[in-house]
Amino acid sequence: VQLQASGGGLVQAGGSLRLSCAASGRTFSSYVMGWFRRAPGKERELVARITGGRGTTHYADSVKGRFTISRDNAKNTVHLQMNSLKPEDTAVYYCAAGTYSGSGYSYHYWGQGTLVTVSS
Repeated sequence: VQLQASGGGLVQAGGSLRLSCAASGRTFSSYVMGWFRRAPGKERELVARITGGRGTTHYADSVKGRFTISRDNAKNTVHLQMNSLKPEDTAVYYCAAGTYSGSGYSYHYWGQGTLVTVSS
């Protein structure tokens, strides 16, 4: 699976951006898809994920109510709608594809990252 993220940019606080991730391969719907971010000087963190079948979502507490993850299995795409952006949302955002095992989710494929900068 190859992933191509896009949609990053510079936005003022309170603004919105929509990130997209296009995936290759015929088994896209079988993967859980996640958006991660890495802010300067911080470790990478999970922002949101969505399962392949039921589309069950999970969000980091810091983005709940502001970000929405969605997927279109017919188009092999996953999106992250980001509203009410804050300066602390500034980071490089990565999409990833993974699977679930008894011990949790593992992400096997990663996109190249797209930079989101939120100015105050």
